[in-house]
Amino acid sequence: MHHFQYKNEELYCEDLPLRKLAEEVGTPCYVYSHSTLHHHFSVFDQSFASIPHLTCYSVKANSNLALLKLFASLGGGVDIVSGGELFRARKAGIPPERIVYSGVGKTVDEIDFALKEGILMFNIESTEELKAINSRAGVLGCRARVALRVNPDVDPKTHPYISTGMKKSKFGIAADSALQAYDEARSLDHIEIMGVDCHIGSQLTEISPFVDALRRLRALIDQLNAMGISIRYLDLGGGLGIPYDQEAPPHPRDYAQAILQELQGLSCTLIFEPGRVIVGNAGVLVTRVLYTKKTEMKNFVIVDAGMNDLIRPSLYGSYHQIQPIQKRTAETQVVDVVGPICESGDFLAHDRALPVVGGGDLLAVMSAGAYGFTMSSNYNSRPRAVEVLVKGDRYHIIRKRESWEDMVRLEAIPDIF
Repeated sequence: MHHFQYKNEELYCEDLPLRKLAEEVGTPCYVYSHSTLHHHFSVFDQSFASIPHLTCYSVKANSNLALLKLFASLGGGVDIVSGGELFRARKAGIPPERIVYSGVGKTVDEIDFALKEGILMFNIESTEELKAINSRAGVLGCRARVALRVNPDVDPKTHPYISTGMKKSKFGIAADSALQAYDEARSLDHIEIMGVDCHIGSQLTEISPFVDALRRLRALIDQLNAMGISIRYLDLGGGLGIPYDQEAPPHPRDYAQAILQELQGLSCTLIFEPGRVIVGNAGVLVTRVLYTKKTEMKNFVIVDAGMNDLIRPSLYGSYHQIQPIQKRTAETQVVDVVGPICESGDFLAHDRALPVVGGGDLLAVMSAGAYGFTMSSNYNSRPRAVEVLVKGDRYHIIRKRESWEDMVRLEAIPDIF
């Protein structure tokens, strides 16, 4: 469910026409629906209401402070992968006891920051990282709460770049090495074992990989209990997909039903790390047509948003539906929608049948709420887009558009010329 709908042939976000918004804040702009964000988080979280659990939103999907504040107000925590994300989470008022820290490359400064903040736990990715965190906890005179991220070698059936739970992945500890790693962890003076963690990938559209991974984790937990290692938290990660094109991912309630059936008799608090499923369809990227161009081979629609604004199509070959903000004609044309970046890989769509458009027309790139702005850059010295949150018929700028001055503020020319 999302709140981007046509009314009288004009696309709205909730009760606000996107045309009016674009006129006032300019393009390109990211637009998020408050109602959609609230609904998606609530539906996911309430699907597990019958058991002890914590829904830790995955900050990397969209790290805007306003969104983090909204999820905090709904009782959510966060899954972070950097010190910067921890800073954002605390700035947004996320309590430390609702924060889990994942990621393969935690630095000493980041580890110290998390220990001082008193986060719920670190998700450990390697035995070397485990030793490093034990050492830093010793220096700081505390104990680090940890779960070990176990790689169950389950094929998530998704794009290889966002598959994280197979043997060849850089993430996690191999399942057949996990018992030894836990045995090592309990021998360390400044480590407190809290749980088991797993994350098999992103944009999953089937339930079976989750179930396969969970069954392997249950077997591991039974073995750990037999060793006298008590597991209080089971972190099942995120990864539930959304419809971009023809995908038909399971509803969170169906996902929850399958998980709960497999968990009968297990006395752990569950942690989930949803990201895309919460924010993906809650946002769009609004862009303006600059020019149209026809060659012997192609019809091009050149817009003011490029791969620096939304890199998913260039990086993954990802599909995003593109819709006119005002429906003016039923006539269609097969086009490439491309941006202004000086790269042949700068495109938002290839060979797409779209209504005929001209210079000045507005387009909405749908399902852009996840891994959109958060992966954007200043490539070609292009300022990053404005971010806007819509609630009802009003909007709030939640990140100002960057200026040229903003882009050079941290740079300096040394006095050597």
